Amino acid sequence: MSNINYDLTKIKAFVFDVDGVLSCDVIPLHPNGDPMRTVNIKDGYALQLAVKKGYHVAIITGGYTEAVEIRFSRLGIKHIYMKSAIKIHDFNDFMEKTGLLPEEVMYAGDDIPDYDVMKLVGLPVAPADAAPEIKSIAKYISLKNGGCGVARDVIEQTLKAQSHWMSEEAFGW
Repeated sequence: MSNINYDLTKIKAFVFDVDGVLSCDVIPLHPNGDPMRTVNIKDGYALQLAVKKGYHVAIITGGYTEAVEIRFSRLGIKHIYMKSAIKIHDFNDFMEKTGLLPEEVMYAGDDIPDYDVMKLVGLPVAPADAAPEIKSIAKYISLKNGGCGVARDVIEQTLKAQSHWMSEEAFGW
């Protein structure tokens, strides 16, 4: 049973911000100045399963590090937008490429750059530690903080609602 107040059977796509959603909002810096991010293994499992089950999955982030691109492409994610200065532009590109309707999309964001996209999608999601402005427009606020399983939370609930969670594809990477 889902605790998300939205018809999860409509969802065909998952779109995520990285910093503060798929990684913690505190980022260690490498001595050369590059940010180093953490990732949640259970998020990774859920992301690759969603891809295997035929969902569209996208990453839209203002940041850029090669490690982030490698991590998410290895999970099978094809739509990776990095250095996204204005996220709505990249989101519109994703929508055009996939032909999805806004009500078929879940977007998880945690801060002001995510606001415009979250206002457009059917299911805007915020981590527990998101900015107040983002929480105010989210239809679902995860009990998980950013970097601590937000993707797993929403993907698992959605796949369960659509009877895709414990399928044969679930038992392997």
